[in-house]
Amino acid sequence: MTERLTAREAIAALTDGFTELPAPAGDTDGDGPLGWTGYADSRARATARTGEQESVVHGTATVGGNPCVLLSFEFGFLGGSLGQRTGDRLEAAYEEAIARRLPLVSLIATGGSRMQEGMIALTQLQRVARASARLRAAGPAQLAVLRDPTTGGGWATLGAGADVILAVPGAQIGFAGSRVRPADADPAAYTAEGQLAAGSVDAVVAPGDLPDVVGRWLGLLAPGDTPPSPAPVPAALAATEPPETGWDAVLRARAADRPRAGAYLDAYFDARLPLSGDRCGGTDPGLLGGFGVREGRAVAYVAQCGTATRPAGYRTAARVIRLADRLGVPVLTLVDTPGAANDAEAERAGAGAAIADAFAAVASARVPVTTLVIGEGGSGGALALAAPDNTHVTPDSYFSVIAPELAAAILKRSPDRVRETAGQLRLRPQDLVDLGVARSVVGPRADGQEA
Repeated sequence: MTERLTAREAIAALTDGFTELPAPAGDTDGDGPLGWTGYADSRARATARTGEQESVVHGTATVGGNPCVLLSFEFGFLGGSLGQRTGDRLEAAYEEAIARRLPLVSLIATGGSRMQEGMIALTQLQRVARASARLRAAGPAQLAVLRDPTTGGGWATLGAGADVILAVPGAQIGFAGSRVRPADADPAAYTAEGQLAAGSVDAVVAPGDLPDVVGRWLGLLAPGDTPPSPAPVPAALAATEPPETGWDAVLRARAADRPRAGAYLDAYFDARLPLSGDRCGGTDPGLLGGFGVREGRAVAYVAQCGTATRPAGYRTAARVIRLADRLGVPVLTLVDTPGAANDAEAERAGAGAAIADAFAAVASARVPVTTLVIGEGGSGGALALAAPDNTHVTPDSYFSVIAPELAAAILKRSPDRVRETAGQLRLRPQDLVDLGVARSVVGPRADGQEA
């Protein structure tokens, strides 16, 4: 079990400074909306034990010098449960974030809805959902830190509904708490690490690292230029001349020693923070996404790593692009895939819908999207992440409607005609510029601008 800090200890451990906001009017000492015998006494004992009047403390704060509205759960107060007065405070925190146009940081530790208030407690989840939607529409980001435990409605609204979700190691996280889940349930599925593997958490962060990580996220998620200028085109990392033939282009792009997405991202960004998972139970290690800092400003990135992109990868990409669009942050995509995963598992996971969602995210983005093809551009699985009017290519890349081998097979050509077919497809970098598919063949320029 992880160490359980009080609400105020969690605040003190994270923030540079905190100013508590007054509790909304209406706090009572009665037995609640159901007239639950002994409820008032339970609340009084909780107050005596914790010094708090409710299970949530809220106010304004700075983390790493970045301002935010912050709320923190007190698990010692009736298990951090949500009741009507908790809902009042949560809603007040959201409204404060809207009024101040600040991001909201939630330090969550809750066992769920408060039984002594019955359905009135449960309906607080609807209040939280409405407040969260209002804040999202207003623009500011929502960041959640999942402490131990984060279960029930607190996880299904404040936690899972955040834009960036961090968790402390070993924290119990799940909709079902330990006393209500099936007896034979795998306990690993209800942990921070299990939720990270399932694509529901972006990162597991040691408590001592939270001030730095949260502060950096708040800096990245702050509103940027209006309107934002496009992300600069990365420089090519391999000093090669454009290939002579289509088959040469294919061999270069498939070379094992060719620079990959990780190298491009390291060269491009001064610092970056990852977003992980599709929030639908899946992750794709062949798709990197997140936000980074380049020359003092935020740029979101989505990068394929040379493998067949899986449905979870496309859904993760769409999530990153839509968040960047909402926050006014330009996007960089790096295309490198032989194509979308086409095995039976990918089909069962909704490959078509996931690819369509990625196409839609790029097509509907109001912020500029910059694309660099750094390796294989395999059919629609690559095109889904390419900007229609701002795609560039490296000399060791290609982009094709279909792989030359498959094109030859479809045309019923013998294997010895694959090279010829590659040429006919006009998939070389310079061909793509001539066709108007790409704007430029990018060279290894030290300043990172297009050649």
